[in-house]
Amino acid sequence: MGRRRFLTYLLGVPALAVATHITYDSLAGEPAAAALPSPPSVEEMFDIGEALVVASAPTMPLVTLEIGEDGVARMELPRIEMGQGITTSVAMLIAEELDLPLERVVVTCADARPELLLNQMTAGSSTLRAFYDPVRVLAATARARMLAAAAAQWGLPVSVLTTSGGTVTADDGRSAGFGALSAAAADPGLDVGEVVPKPEADHRLIGTPVPRVDGRDIVTGAKKFTMDLDVPGALPTMVRRAPTWNGEFVSLANRADIEAMPGVVAVTTISSGVAVAAETFEQARAAVCEVDASFTPGPVPHEDNESIMEKLRATSLPFLAPPIGAVTVESTYEWPAAAHAFLETECAVADVRPDGAEIWSGFQAPIVAQQKIAVELGLPQESVTAHVVPCGGGFGRRVFFDTALEAALISQQVGHPIKLMWHRADDMRHGRCRPASVQRFRATIVAGEVATLEQRVTGVSTDFRHGLGEIFSATATSLPEGAQQALVNDAFGQAVFLTFVSSPYHFGVYDKKLLELPLGIPTSSYRSVPNQPARGSEEMFVDEVAERLGVDPVEFRHSTLRSERTRAVLDAVVEAGDWGRRMPEGCAQGIGVHVESRSHTAALIELDCRDPRNPQVTRAVMAVDVGRVINPLGLEAQMQGGLAEAISLTLKAGLHVVDGLPLEGSYSQYHFARQKDFPDDLEIIIMPPAGDPMGGAGEVGMAAPTGAIANAYTRATGIRPHTFPINHPVDFDPVPPGLLPPPAFPEG
Repeated sequence: MGRRRFLTYLLGVPALAVATHITYDSLAGEPAAAALPSPPSVEEMFDIGEALVVASAPTMPLVTLEIGEDGVARMELPRIEMGQGITTSVAMLIAEELDLPLERVVVTCADARPELLLNQMTAGSSTLRAFYDPVRVLAATARARMLAAAAAQWGLPVSVLTTSGGTVTADDGRSAGFGALSAAAADPGLDVGEVVPKPEADHRLIGTPVPRVDGRDIVTGAKKFTMDLDVPGALPTMVRRAPTWNGEFVSLANRADIEAMPGVVAVTTISSGVAVAAETFEQARAAVCEVDASFTPGPVPHEDNESIMEKLRATSLPFLAPPIGAVTVESTYEWPAAAHAFLETECAVADVRPDGAEIWSGFQAPIVAQQKIAVELGLPQESVTAHVVPCGGGFGRRVFFDTALEAALISQQVGHPIKLMWHRADDMRHGRCRPASVQRFRATIVAGEVATLEQRVTGVSTDFRHGLGEIFSATATSLPEGAQQALVNDAFGQAVFLTFVSSPYHFGVYDKKLLELPLGIPTSSYRSVPNQPARGSEEMFVDEVAERLGVDPVEFRHSTLRSERTRAVLDAVVEAGDWGRRMPEGCAQGIGVHVESRSHTAALIELDCRDPRNPQVTRAVMAVDVGRVINPLGLEAQMQGGLAEAISLTLKAGLHVVDGLPLEGSYSQYHFARQKDFPDDLEIIIMPPAGDPMGGAGEVGMAAPTGAIANAYTRATGIRPHTFPINHPVDFDPVPPGLLPPPAFPEG
């Protein structure tokens, strides 16, 4: 270790203690109110986020914190910043334990580090759950070494030293900055003693609202995303793709004509299409539109939304036979495929040489990306560097690396660095989507109580062939070449379903089953994975059951919820939102609750349906309990984002599939919520900590408002929706498949 810097390794982190503490806490039961109690489900005992925390623990000792002679603390976090604010929260943890100003902490995204094994996939709302204790121990160790170094230099006991603002101060007035002490603090022979992080009662920064550390750079355009990187000689590149999902390139009829077009530098082919590298992106786009190529028809060339739904309905698993004399309530809710619709389209930069390669992209799972790209290029893994670039949204799709692999193959073939950007039309049409699903429920009522709740989810298979973020589990989820979908992949999907989806109610015997159809449609996880349609639909069904029983929906939830924490968030929105207040005709309130990743949310929505073709959310009150809060401002932002997605997917945003390809190719066609669709009257209530373990925040904010919006629609119109989004017209002229529309604002 060099003497010019101080580098603390995370040795001695109590990983096992953290993991067992989480599991035991989650098993704590609470009495049922007047409802028939339900046994714990898998998710209640061990959820997907905890699985990722446990998987990360063995290699946490390889995570490092560096303090240089400039006194700045730096960490390369093995996760990606996608807008969720994790770099700000982790910086807050470091600053708190080090007594260092936040502006002197820099947290960046680490390149792919295969030695971390399962500890570099950003998913499952697990980042802060995985890093809260380890990072605090790491920073506390750094602070302890600074104190020990100063004590050794001055011949004083550590007990007479304090830290503040990145400086060690003695009771006799002597002081030294962390930068000046960094070399001495790096001495492996330094006697440090026991390291104990601060008690939470002493926190001064954690738990306070802090603006994002990169917020100013984002709004001023200073923050660098993948397409902003200045990689010398990288050629703007686009691809002409098939007119159907997953169609593969067969032949190119006019290569010479394309090569002769203005600005075109190179033309090559890959399995997904014809790549054109040019001097500018507009020249590449124009050339792509002139490509005359043929493709295979793909796995679903004649499918549309209805034919896909017919397949799902036909294969739905049956309900059990109800008890004799029991009353049953049944309902079905259908959700089409949905685009992730993040602001930054799929993109990557690649520089492939005979002896190695560098790839830049927004990787959610960079280790498996590096490993598989190396295999495809025929290079040793250690010769490929996968740079993780902060990205403008991920929502689960960027656990795959299709674009980075395309970029690498194109760069290798043309012998030049390239900048590959997917046009917005390709991003929405060919990018992996949230799979379509049919959600069926049946409740059996005996003596006025729900005795059973059966949930049957049938969906297009979600592709989980990224595994746990490295090549071994990724390979295990794939069958030999030629298989459209892997048996192990669907087993992985079952595990995700079991550890993600759980009813928060005491409804007697709870029986949930998932069946996935491998149609060959390009899919991936979507924020909250199966929960937004699965739990959002259940919240609609709960209103149906309450109506059948003649009970107020809030009272029914209150009497059947399993957890007092869930009741508390429900009570919070009911009081703040004035549940039951008189509303104008055509307007109504709706309610929903949700539990996910050890966090609890409730939403009260007010909806104006006086124009039934354009319902407007006019007011939203949300309450969230994540246990321990690091940055309330970041938590509020996550809840706002969840609400925006719920408004979109419930009311107006979904893909229209026709002849094996979505029609939507732009934000003007895919009706994700705009600012005008977002309520001016919004209140986010963050529940005070009560000693509960930390829960996840990135995904828990979607399902409760999804149910609340649909329930408000029912109360306002008298129509109970079963097909979503509620308003889903084709009110645009689609761009012909394969073509890319010109810029809306051409240069000049």
